[in-house]
Formats: sequence, structure tokens, C-alpha cells
Amino acid sequence: MAEAILFGLAQKMIENLGSQTFQEIGSLWGVKGELEKIKNTVSTIQAVLLDAAEKQSHDHQVKDWLQKLNDAVYEADDLLSEFSTEAMRRRAVSGNKVTKEVRTFFSKSNQLAFRGKMSSKIKAMRQKLNAIAEDRKNFRLEEYHVETNVVSRKREPTHSFVREENVIGREDDRKAIIDLLLDSNVEENVSVIPIVGIGGLGKTTLAQCVYNDEKLKNCFELKMWVCISDVFELKIIIEKIIASVKGKAPKNREMDHLQRKLRKKIDKKKYLLVLDDVWNEDRGKWLNLRDFLMGGSRGSKIIITTRSKLVAKITHTVSPYILEGLSEEQSWSLFKQVAFSKGQVANNPTLVTIGREIVTICHGVPLAIMSIGHVLYCEETASEWLLVKDNLLANVIEGNEIFPILKLSYDNLPSHLKSCFAFCSLFPKDYEMDKDTVIQLWIAQGFIQLSNKNQQLEDVGEKYFKDLLWRSFFEEVIDAYGLLKYKMHDLIHDLAESIAGEECRLIDFHGKNINEKNRHVSCPFFIDLSFIETLKSSVQSDKIRTFLQTCEMYKSNALDESMLNTLILSFRHLRALDLHGLKITRVPNSIGKLMHLKYLDLSFNKDIETLPDSITTLLNLQVLKLYDCKGLKELPKKFTELVNLKHLYNHGCDNLSHMPCGLGQMTSLQTLQLFTVSTSSQTSGLGELKELNNLRGTLEISHLKEAISESIVVNLREKQHLEKLILKWHHQDRVDNNKEEKLLEDLQPHQNLKYFVVHQYKGVKLSSWVSSLINLVDLNIENCKRCRYLPPLSHLTYLKSLRLDTLNDLEYISNNDMSKEVPASSTTLSTPFFPSLKSLIIIECPNLKGWWGRTGRDLVATTSASTPDHRQDQSHSSLPLFPLLSFLSIKDCPKMTSMPLFPNLEESLYLENVSLKPLQETMSMSFLVPSSSSSLSSSSPLSKLNTMDLVSIEDIESLPAEWALNLHSLKGLKIWNCPKLTSMSGAVRHLTSLCELSIYNCEEFDPLRDMHDDGMEWRCLICLRHLFFRDIPKLKSLPVGLQCISTLNMLLISNCPNLMTLPELTSLEYLGIYRCEPNLTSLLEISCLTSLQKLEIADFPNLITFPESIRNLISLETLYIYDCPNLTTLPDDDFLKSLRKLQIVDCPQLAEKYKNKIDKDFPNLEIKWTW
Repeated sequence: MAEAILFGLAQKMIENLGSQTFQEIGSLWGVKGELEKIKNTVSTIQAVLLDAAEKQSHDHQVKDWLQKLNDAVYEADDLLSEFSTEAMRRRAVSGNKVTKEVRTFFSKSNQLAFRGKMSSKIKAMRQKLNAIAEDRKNFRLEEYHVETNVVSRKREPTHSFVREENVIGREDDRKAIIDLLLDSNVEENVSVIPIVGIGGLGKTTLAQCVYNDEKLKNCFELKMWVCISDVFELKIIIEKIIASVKGKAPKNREMDHLQRKLRKKIDKKKYLLVLDDVWNEDRGKWLNLRDFLMGGSRGSKIIITTRSKLVAKITHTVSPYILEGLSEEQSWSLFKQVAFSKGQVANNPTLVTIGREIVTICHGVPLAIMSIGHVLYCEETASEWLLVKDNLLANVIEGNEIFPILKLSYDNLPSHLKSCFAFCSLFPKDYEMDKDTVIQLWIAQGFIQLSNKNQQLEDVGEKYFKDLLWRSFFEEVIDAYGLLKYKMHDLIHDLAESIAGEECRLIDFHGKNINEKNRHVSCPFFIDLSFIETLKSSVQSDKIRTFLQTCEMYKSNALDESMLNTLILSFRHLRALDLHGLKITRVPNSIGKLMHLKYLDLSFNKDIETLPDSITTLLNLQVLKLYDCKGLKELPKKFTELVNLKHLYNHGCDNLSHMPCGLGQMTSLQTLQLFTVSTSSQTSGLGELKELNNLRGTLEISHLKEAISESIVVNLREKQHLEKLILKWHHQDRVDNNKEEKLLEDLQPHQNLKYFVVHQYKGVKLSSWVSSLINLVDLNIENCKRCRYLPPLSHLTYLKSLRLDTLNDLEYISNNDMSKEVPASSTTLSTPFFPSLKSLIIIECPNLKGWWGRTGRDLVATTSASTPDHRQDQSHSSLPLFPLLSFLSIKDCPKMTSMPLFPNLEESLYLENVSLKPLQETMSMSFLVPSSSSSLSSSSPLSKLNTMDLVSIEDIESLPAEWALNLHSLKGLKIWNCPKLTSMSGAVRHLTSLCELSIYNCEEFDPLRDMHDDGMEWRCLICLRHLFFRDIPKLKSLPVGLQCISTLNMLLISNCPNLMTLPELTSLEYLGIYRCEPNLTSLLEISCLTSLQKLEIADFPNLITFPESIRNLISLETLYIYDCPNLTTLPDDDFLKSLRKLQIVDCPQLAEKYKNKIDKDFPNLEIKWTW
């Protein structure tokens, strides 16, 4: 199936040969006719390529012909690349016009030899392609227009019936869809609910289950089921809907009659319509159908099942339901049902083991599980099952089930997406792909096709990528750093590998699966010299075009210069070379031999200090990645000779001292992540940025202190594609405010900017143009210690995140009169103030007093949240609120006593070393909101808050019950270093959603204070799972109410010297007790902890022995003992036998007494001794 990549390559050749550049060069070099003939020949071959691909599976002669064609097209592409590269080199030497450079070139006699050599090569190639094209006639291959050759989907029509007992693992999904169907809180009379997922997940089955559910029996007047599949013809669909209603097809099939009949059947009726297996991505066609369906009464629903997120996007009225795979246990239950005969599971544990391994391979896809299960049902021996497991993919294909179904999605792709998808087989399963990297690799291979000259390849590649995402070939994931990445489902990856065939190869650890047919290879493991030699001997060196490194960086060995040199000289036809994270110290000069190279990744090689000058001879290079090459000091002086370079990724090159002279001439640059300013006359000054108006993405300008003396025009306002701008000044001793502020003024960016960071700016005033960045989403001002004045920000419509960090001189965030930003006539609930702000972080602003320096009207200070009065009501009605703020963090701002209200926080509230007054002001809003019932008003402040941290708050004495009454959604609460906190009396009864409570270093806190029932009030914490107490000297016993909480499974108590007892916490699974009761000689009574699985004790200097009752801990598996120097005995042997893991650290008497015995008598016990 490698024709996908071959087809894309042929298309690229046709486009190149038809370009004006090739026509001019061909004419002047005397080969225009030959190039035109090659173009025609390749076009002829391309027309029959798809038919040949279909026939090769049963005709070996066709298969051999395709292989010869494949080799010839690649050779032709290499030759044309050599041809254009040489022309490019001479154009760079002689000027920019092709005609001028060619005539200059041919005026020198020694160049005539090259002309003759190239002419001879091109003629030979044309003859070779002609011979192959002539051979096609032997096979009677049919010509297809590329976009009309969509393979017809042969799926059987679906229906609405399913046996519920055959459906496993979809109860939650069914409930979710039914909830959507019964939801009456919708704007439209007719709602559309798409169910989206890859082929084989069970979208149709889920729809069938929902369609027949008893809960819906009397909810809809009409229920209709229509299988759409690949034919989305309006007339046919209407006929099917009518037939579903009447039970028979309409006799009169005139369109006007059909539409009237349909509307008569469904108008003013509440109906449920399932449109199963929809592939149509034409919004116009959908709207034409939708118009006839909108007459249903309120509550009517349409369910659409589809593999395409694009279908969901153009049809949905509620959020699409993304169907996931089954869990491992659900998968196993389904597999048992279809693969085992009655009693076979219990009687054959070997088959169970193999079966579970097979289930893991199926990755939760029901159709794959069922297909393989049906194959195995008739097989009874372990050897037969192992054979299926070892040849799983082949068995699935032969079974004509899951793989052909997935391949339908591939067959439906436009031709230009097929090669892109197949190429992605180079990434290992579960690999998190970076979108820009994938697009750049596609470009390097020539897979991206431009439809007009005004397009950028990257923009078209973006569209390609989104198309594959919408069609469910990719899925979105968030990586460990919170960045958006993409993965392929394992079965989709299997499909990609099958499509790519020998063309792309993900190399195994030993390199045994590579051969001379491979052209694109990737290594998901570290490489060394032996691997390079294996690769060199196993493949044809002139065939390899892609070499990717896809292993984790921390797993890689160092690749020295000689090894790298061998790799480079072995594969001179590379288009893409990825050497990131290989601990390279020096890049050899031989890198300049890679004439065709378009993509080079040297990222995360922290010891590279310089790049060889020869790298500047790579005239085709478009992407150079140097991420985090921290040792890199400079770029080559002739760097600007990289005339095709579009992307320079140099983020993290912190030692880069300057930029090369002439950088401003590289006007094709789209990515320049870091520009380091230098004052040296031999290097590039800030003015080099003036003409680089194609820059996009992120630009960081570093060491701006060096630009203070420059008279510059940077022209950032013309760089409309920039999304993020980072300005860094770094340390400087002498500061001229006027020059600092003038420089910042000159760095005004385009209004399209979305992210703006200012670091170590030394001016007093931040430029007013910040207020004009109307598209700004994220603003970060950090370490600007002298900054006192910020421009108005509250009107920025799209601003979602604001961070102010270490602004020592800042006193007020806004110096405007508050009445100008917040008109007096506005009400608290309607003021458009920071309309989109979701995250606000203010850190280390020691002189910050409040939001406004001038209020414009008197505000009465709030004195207490628990004693509201009329004057407070007036003050709050004057303060605006953040309508969407979800995350608020304020740290080390002790003077800040007032700020806008934040009642709608959902994600988190973090307050450290600040006054409690801003929180009091917000919580007092609850007294302003009238409620007609005794239940909580939805307007109650912080009623949706998830977590709250109160750290080093000097003036908090308790958590008022009035506050806790609102905090009914709170799941996490931390109170640390609050010296006046005494109790939580009255509050805990309202924290019914709290899952985690942590109280540290609160010397006056006593959980039983002001409670007269030994703390039974704590039983109201019905969701509590984790409880932590540390440095609480007044803690003597835990509230007895905790023993009523069935969810509590973790308790950690540290440095609570007066702790005497524990309640009967029968649900506890993890207990840690550290530095409690220094005089304790025996452990607290813990025999009641029958669910305890892990016990940690530490720092008990006088603990001598364990109580006998420890044997009652029947569930205990892990025991950790630290720093108990006088502990002399362990529990008896029977107890130790029940453990799985034992760790003993700094307990010398135990080690001396037990080490040899335990190592000898308990070989299965995982034990670690440290002393």
C-alpha cells in the first residue's frame, strides 16, 4: 500500500516541473524539452497508479512494476533536486535572477561540462521513466482521476435492534446519551447530538442501546433510524426517514412530494431520529437536510454517529459525545463472552493468560475484540491461541472485520492526505506528536500541495493536519508539560504501518527489521556505532530520505563525532535528519554533504558550542532546530547563506552571545524564537528585525539592556503573524528611566499579539500601547522592580490570564479613577470588567495597597465578613467583580487590603502572606444576594470553588460558618502557618464535598475546640479521603466523627507531640505517623484499622516494640519504619509472612537483630535495609 507516498511524490514532481523556475532553468540549460517529457510521463503513470495498487495483491508482475516505478520516481526526484540546488547555489553567487546567474555561469568554459553532465542524466532518466510507462500497457491498468477514486464503502446497512445482553461496558455512555436526550434545557426545538469515535468502537451499538432503552419508550412520539453511510443524497435520506416512520418506502418519489410528506409526518411532533454512519463533510448538504427536520416540537433529538469530528462540528447543537475504548476489565468481559465456551475460563488458566494478552493488544476496541474472539472460539489449544496472538494483525485482516472497517476511513481520504497519514507510521505507538514538527516533515518530503502562489506551505499543512484530526486519525492529548500534542490510536497506527508498507520503517531494537526497500526510518531507542553499521549494511544508502530519533532523551547514549560522520556520509540523500538529545558535542563538517536536507534537528545537545561553517551550504534547509542547546555560543558567520531557511528554533540557547550580521536579509524566516541583542559592530543589532515581517509564533528579544544606546527601528508593528512576544532586559547596574521607557515604546507590536511577557524592565512606567493590544490573551509582567504605573487593562476583551510578579514599587494596579473604569451607574453584576479574565496571579508586590489609587467615590472598608452591615453593602455595590475569574493566587502582598470581587472562582484560590480583607469583601457578597428560599443561592460567592489554600494569613482565627455555607463545592482545603487559627467549629458541617484537608503549623489549632460532642460534627465530611495534620501541638485526639466517614483512606500526622489516641478508622488504607509523642514506647492502638494496607512510622526515638494487636491489621501489605533507633522487636513471623514490602531505615538494633533472619526466612518479601 506504499502507493500513498509514491503518489504524493509524483504529484510534487509534476508541480515542480511545471513551475516557472524549472521552465526558465530548463530553457537556459537546454533541457526544457526533456523536463517537459518527464512531467508528461510522470502524469501518465500517476493516472494508473491507484489501479495498479489495487491489483498488486494478486498480480506479482504488477507488484514488480510498481517497485521499479517507485525506485525510478525517487531517483528522478533526487536528480531534479540536484539540478535545482545547483541553480540555487549559482543564483546565490551571481544575483537573484535566474537568467543572470545562468548566463554568468555559462560564460565560463569549465561550466559547460556540468551542463553536459546534467543533460545526459536527465535524458537517461526520461528514457527510464518512458520504458516503465510503456510497460504499464501490459497490465491493462485503468486511469482514475485522483479525487474521484474514493473506494465505495461496503458496510452492511445498520438497523435499530440490538440484544442488550450482548452489549458490555457501555452503561455509563448509555446513561450520558440518555441524559442528553432528556435534557429540556436547550434553546432549539430540535437538538443534534453527534457520537464520535474511530471505526469499531461501537458507536452504532451505543445508538441502538439508547434507541431501545425503556426510559425513552414514552418520551418521543416518533422514533426513526436511518443508515446514511457514504451516500448523502437529500432525496434518498428523506425516502429512508419516511420509510422508517411508515414501515415501507414511499411510492411517489418526486422530491417535492417527499419533502411535504416528511414535514407532515414530523412537524409539531416530538421525535427521535438516528442518522447512523454519517461521512458527509459538506455543510451545505447538511443544512439542506436540516431545514426539513426543524419542524419537530420542543425536545426533539437527532443522534448522529460518525468517525469525523468535522461532521460533528457542522451538525452539532450540543457538544459532541466522544466515545472512548472499553476499560481493560470491560474488554476482558466482552472477550470471555465471545471467545470461550461455557466453563472454558475456569478450566483452562493458560488460555485465560493468553486471552488477557490478546485483549491488551486490542486497546479497548469492541469490534477488534469480537473479531479475534470469534476466530478463537473454535480453537481449543494454547498453541493455536498463541499463533493467533503472535500473528494478530494478519488474523484480523484475514477475518475481514476491524481492519477493513478502519481502512474505509483511509479510502475516503483525499489523495493528498494519504501520503501524510502513511508517513506518520514513523512515530511509535503512544508517541505524542508535535503538530508543527509533523507538518515540517511533510513539507520536507514534498507532501504539501499549494493551490495558489499566495499560500504558505505551513498554512496548507495546518489544514491537512486538522483534516486528519477531524477524521479521527489523530486525537488530542495534553503532555506532561501541559502542552497540546497528538496521538494515533494503536489500531490507527497499525493501519498507517500497513499503508506505508516497506516505505516507512519503525526500527526494532536490534535493527533486524530493516531492508533495502526502506526510505524513511525512525529509531525509538538510542543509537550507537553498531546500530549505524547495521543500518548502513541493511539498506541502500541512496534510498534513505528520513532519519528520525523518537526515543526518550534520557535513554540515549552519546553519539561522538566519528559515529555522526559515518551516519551522515552513509545517507547523502536525506531530506530530514533528527539528532536531538544524542549528547553530541561537535557537529562534523560532513553535514554540508547533505545537499537535499530540508529538516535538521540538533535540539537538546547541550554541549554543542559552535556549528560548522559547512552547514551554511545546505541551500535546501528549511528547518533548523536548536532547542535548548545551552552551550551554543554563536551561529556561523555566513548563516544568511541559508537562503531557504524558514524556521530557526533556538529557544533555550541561553549562551548565544549575538546574532549573525545580515540576519535581516533572511526575509523568508517565519520562526525566530530568540534574538540576542549585542552592541558589537561585528554582530547583528536590534535593527536587523526591521524587515523580518513574516515572523510568526514566538519571538523573544533578550539582553535589551544592550540596545539602550541604539537608535533603532524594529518595526514590530508590521509583524502581524507574531502570537507571542517576550522582552527581556536582564541585570544592569545603571538605569536611565527615559531611555528604558523610550526603548519599550519603540518595541510596540502588532495588535494581533496574543501573549506578552516583560522581564526585568527597569522603567517606572509600562508603555501605554499595552492597552491597545486588543487581542491579548495572556499578559505576564515579571521582575520589573521599579515599575510603578501600569496602563489600563480592564477593557481587554480577550485577556484570560494576568500575572504580576515581583513589582516592588507597584502601589496600585490601576492609576485611573475607578469611576472611569467602572461607571457609578453600573451594578455589581453587570459591570463589563475584565470580561474574559480566568486566571490572576499577583506575587511579591510588597507595596501593593489595592487596585485603584483613586476611587472617585468613598468606599467604606469592610471590617468583618461575619458581621455585615448597611455600610458594607454600599461598599460592595461600588466594587466591580471579575465575571469569569476561575483561578486567583496572591502571594507576599501584605499591604493589599482591597481589590475587585471574585465570587465566581471555580478552579483555585491561593492566598499567602496577604491581608484577609479582600476575601472578606468577596464573602460578604452573600448578604447582598436575596434568595427566595432557604437553599443556597447560585449567586453565593465561591459556591463553585474547587480548592482553597490559606497560607501565612496572620488575621484568620477560624473558618467562619457563613463562609463554609457557600463552599459546598470545595474539594481541597489547605490552611498552613496561620498562628491565630483556633478551630473549624461550625464550618466542617457545611464542607460536604471536601476530599482533602491539610492543616500545617497552626500552633493554636485544636480540632475539638468549641465542640461539645468530641468532634462528631466532623462526620459531615462525607467525601473526605485524605487528611493531613502537621505541627499541631494542641492536637491530642482526632475528632470521633471521622470514624463515620467511609471514604477516608489516607491519614498523615506529623510532629503532633500530644497525640494520644486514634479513633476507629476502619476504612483507612494508608497511615503515616511521624515525630509524635517523643516519650512513646509503644505504638498507638491501631488494631481497629482492618482495611490498612500501608503503615509508615518515623522518628520515634523511644519506641521499643510493636503492640500485639498489630496482628489484627489483616490487610497490611507494606510497612515502612524510619529513624527508630531503640526499636528492638518486629511483629512475629506470621505477620511478616503476610507483608509484601518492608523498608527499614536508620533502625540499627532492628538491622543487627533481624537482617540475616529476614533475608533467609522470607525470600519473597521485598525488603530494603538502610542504616
